[in-house]
Amino acid sequence: MALLEAMRPLQWSKNLFVFTGLVFAGKLSNPGLFLITAAAFLCFCAVSSAAYLLNDLVDVERDRLHPRKRMRPLASGRLSRSSAALAAAALAAGGLAAAFLIRPQFGRTALAYCLLMAAYSLLLKREAVLELFVIAAGYVLRAAGGAAAIAVHISPWMLSCATLMALFLVLCKRRAEVFAAEAPEQHRESHVGYTPQLLDQMIAVATAATIVTYMLYAFQSETARTHAGLLWTVPFVIYGMFRYLFLVYVRGQGENPESLILKDPHLLGSLVLWGGLAVFLLWGN
Repeated sequence: MALLEAMRPLQWSKNLFVFTGLVFAGKLSNPGLFLITAAAFLCFCAVSSAAYLLNDLVDVERDRLHPRKRMRPLASGRLSRSSAALAAAALAAGGLAAAFLIRPQFGRTALAYCLLMAAYSLLLKREAVLELFVIAAGYVLRAAGGAAAIAVHISPWMLSCATLMALFLVLCKRRAEVFAAEAPEQHRESHVGYTPQLLDQMIAVATAATIVTYMLYAFQSETARTHAGLLWTVPFVIYGMFRYLFLVYVRGQGENPESLILKDPHLLGSLVLWGGLAVFLLWGN
């Protein structure tokens, strides 16, 4: 179905950040809070799909010139603009209404996400560097929203890790896009502001900052003081990031991080082992 494809269900995996508050607050065993978080996840699936539809509506003409993006439902003509616009409005309205019903604070976070993504699609994505931070903020709002939905505190350390990890993934994606583009019309407006050297330097900074911040979280945060075993999750984070860099720099991948993480057994294995150990340490103890 063209509409479902345009909603990009594969990218709903990003909304798993909503579960960050539940897991790292040690509340995973609470079935009521789990159900609320699952509902919050669905709300973000709705509003994020609305954002993707809006983005495709804005970019439809440019996408038709791109060798891969021209196959998207809107660019290929399989989905009409009016249908996409109506679906985007319905998804945004339904997702926000449900978010405010779950908890007003969560609703305000979801609304902030919608406004930020609308600003990104209409204006901010044209600005090099700034657009990276806007996308990273989307991840942080997901994590903060999940915590707001169940009224738990989320560590500033964890929010910092989420921000830096998001920057790392977006920078690797931009690098892959810039190197893959063969003609000017295949570039985003912001791509002209990037050089390979600049992207490589920013990726190096984001990699180091993410690892150091996560190590500080695992060693010195309030959560680490009550769950000392968190330090054993650090190797999985380092290995996962180094494996990702290997795939980006050696194999020329990284343009689609969602599918890359699912397809590469090393990445998927490190993610599963990290998540399983973190859940065991925070929930089992």
